[in-house]
Amino acid sequence: MEFDNEGSSNVEDRRGMGGLGVGGLGIGGIVILVVGYFLGVDPSQLLNIAQEASGPTQAVPREREGPVADEMGRFVAQALGSTESVWSAIFQEQGSEYRKPHLVLYDGSTPSACGRGSAATGPFYCPGDERVYLDLSFFRDLQTRFHAPGRFPEAYVIAHEVGHHVQKLMGISDKMDQLRGRVSRAEFNQASVRLELQADCFAGVWANHAGTRAHITDQDIEQGLAAASAIGDDRLQKQSQGYVVPESFTHGSSEQRVRWFKRGIEGGRVADCNTFGTRSL
Repeated sequence: MEFDNEGSSNVEDRRGMGGLGVGGLGIGGIVILVVGYFLGVDPSQLLNIAQEASGPTQAVPREREGPVADEMGRFVAQALGSTESVWSAIFQEQGSEYRKPHLVLYDGSTPSACGRGSAATGPFYCPGDERVYLDLSFFRDLQTRFHAPGRFPEAYVIAHEVGHHVQKLMGISDKMDQLRGRVSRAEFNQASVRLELQADCFAGVWANHAGTRAHITDQDIEQGLAAASAIGDDRLQKQSQGYVVPESFTHGSSEQRVRWFKRGIEGGRVADCNTFGTRSL
């Protein structure tokens, strides 16, 4: 794939501006994040727990001014810009306005409204400040650990997190938050799976609409589907602990993630992504 659009101006570059250290995550916090990441625990919960274990956080650092200049930073800005174009058009068709999220590039760790972000948690979206947080080391993990090379899987990751922003704008995330503490852990996990699979489907909707301008090929799609499969809860749990606990899934199995991502790609319709309105995922 190759973007021909301008890069988004909504990228905040905090790389090189402090990571783990004074006011960062201590050893206890790091352990919590690493264990939770492999078990598929909700990143926002991990961040809050790790923050409590490690003490107070620093103030949010000032990002670099001006557009990102390095190749990877430019790619991220273009991917974000592509999602902005697609979702702005979709929202306009539905008679509403799309509020663009910001994307924060960082390395090591960084503060967020959801707690302190860490590379160990992977990319995440924080509804509290409407920002996507991304440590680019995760893209290296896609290639080395998850065996999902190529630029499209990287763009898929960004589109998935932007999908959570779309859920925020649609009021879906707020309904999810209302369940917290009111249902059992197993029931909340099941709702979380539906939320994540919908974000996968929204990422597919983006790919459908961005296909021509982003020069997305069949090979790109295959790489994206492979990435979705590689980060399924069942595969991650099997790798980290040797067995699978479906009741603890928070993102969905490999098969489910592929199915819903593919559904969004093939139809390109938001209405096709109603994971909360179907019995079978």
